[in-house]
Amino acid sequence: MPSLGPSPTATWAELATGAPDLAAAVRSRFEATKHHVLATVRADGSPRVSGTEVQFHGEDLVAGSMPDSVKARDLRRDHRYALHSNPGDGSMAGGDAKVSGVAAEVTDPAALADYADTIGPPPEFELFRFLIAEVVHTAVHPDGDRLVIRSWRPGQGVRTVQRR
Repeated sequence: MPSLGPSPTATWAELATGAPDLAAAVRSRFEATKHHVLATVRADGSPRVSGTEVQFHGEDLVAGSMPDSVKARDLRRDHRYALHSNPGDGSMAGGDAKVSGVAAEVTDPAALADYADTIGPPPEFELFRFLIAEVVHTAVHPDGDRLVIRSWRPGQGVRTVQRR
């Protein structure tokens, strides 16, 4: 499996502790609508995008899938992913959020049972936990004259760039 190279990863809880304002803005985007876009890597190395639902379960950002779905097969073979929040109505209200890193399949029976009890997925499902290499939140400045792009990587803190 190809790796992210030297990029470290963090859990959602580590992001929330290290960059609480950014984590809250990103979480808000993923909770604002039900469906989002997940990018994975196909067996031939090309990208695949799939609609997906994500949840914040315990201290993790997770996604369930149907057994043996193509996105689950992709994530087992090459753990890299990118997740883009649903842009909503196009107004940029609340901003736009992207998360990327590596996915880890959850196989512990107790963790799967806890997820099933809390979330209520279909009787058969597979579950992936998203470890984070980068988070980006883009929003229109309140003055309406520029974008404010905040990004975070483990060990680097929040970086803010403004573009007109």
